[in-house]
Amino acid sequence: MTREDFNDGLLGFLDASPTPFHAVSNVTGMLENAGFTYLDERGEWSLEAGKRYYTTRNASSVIAFTYTGESDYVMFGAHTDSPNLKLKPSPVLKGSGTVRLGVEPYGGLLMNPWFDRDLGIAGRVAYKTASGEIKEANIDTGDAVAVIPSLAIHLDREANQSRSVNPQTDLPALIGCDESFDFEAWVGKQLVAAGVADFERLLSHELSLYDTQKASYVGVAKEFIASARLDNLLSCYVALLAICSVGNDRPYLMILSDHEEVGSESTSGAAGPFLENTMQRMTGSYEAFVQLCQRSLMVSCDNAHAQHPNYAHKHDPEHAPYINKGLVLKLNANQRYASNSRTVSRFVLASERAGHPLQEFVTRSDMGCGSTIGPITATRLGIETLDVGLPTFAMHSIRELAGTKDAFELYEMLLAL
Repeated sequence: MTREDFNDGLLGFLDASPTPFHAVSNVTGMLENAGFTYLDERGEWSLEAGKRYYTTRNASSVIAFTYTGESDYVMFGAHTDSPNLKLKPSPVLKGSGTVRLGVEPYGGLLMNPWFDRDLGIAGRVAYKTASGEIKEANIDTGDAVAVIPSLAIHLDREANQSRSVNPQTDLPALIGCDESFDFEAWVGKQLVAAGVADFERLLSHELSLYDTQKASYVGVAKEFIASARLDNLLSCYVALLAICSVGNDRPYLMILSDHEEVGSESTSGAAGPFLENTMQRMTGSYEAFVQLCQRSLMVSCDNAHAQHPNYAHKHDPEHAPYINKGLVLKLNANQRYASNSRTVSRFVLASERAGHPLQEFVTRSDMGCGSTIGPITATRLGIETLDVGLPTFAMHSIRELAGTKDAFELYEMLLAL
């Protein structure tokens, strides 16, 4: 596989995955094509050495693994969710001759970039059928159906100096002028467009706004990738292609978890029991489960802050990674990242085998440090863990920026590891 082919596939995956539900649907489809067998968490598992398997939880988290009967797995973790604006349960707001949808910020998003963008709506819908069943389906408008218009500078002359955003009053999204708009009927039409033929009544929804602008290459030499949800669908795609590339005799596991952006504390988040449950069923005994935890290595991958050229003072100058200059080792003395000398050393050797450079990120000592699924997984299961990331600009914006070299180099490093 060439880097160009890899990146073209990445752009397609980003465009096709506006929500974690869509991302996991796309991931499982690719796993099926690569010969992985689905395991239903609610049923009995019968594993056969030399085979590949996957399972899902909440349709927003997925684990895939090769089953070898060994206990020294390389594990790779990433997360499927990204900061966004989620529709409230009863979102419709009418007034001033318009119809708007009320939203609630999900995760630590940058709010200002959401203004004046062409926004679609996507997510999961639960509905009642004519026969009384509860069913679920994913919907995606594809086209732009909403916008959050800015207030003109004529009405706020200080906008460029002091404008703040109130998510309750400033972020409801404009969708039309017809105040007879019926939200449930509109959702029903989206379900029909998605191929649902038995919709009777809307029961619940988890819908989000998203930017309809496609992922693209940027720069005079096309050195950058610009897209929504690079944090962290970029890492998900790398993990997916890596596990599809390894042989069935290689002990490898991938976990893509939901809800990282809000703390991971859910049934399908990294702080929940999804990975632990899966590993217990892979091993069959407590003794073997503990051995698997103690003999394996978890590589937690979540985007890293590249040194922004306009804000270089926000970085420690000795630990400020650059885009397209190598994967980033993420370290923190207070265990906000789980990397330590033992896990870092293994990855350093893997990078040398792959022939790719590494960089280090340590936040400034006078600034706070974010965290990832790495420390959460290490704490819950006792697995030796390493936190790495791909250098990124504009993290948590509606459109982020990464390098065209970095994701492919991570893919090759995982195969070397």
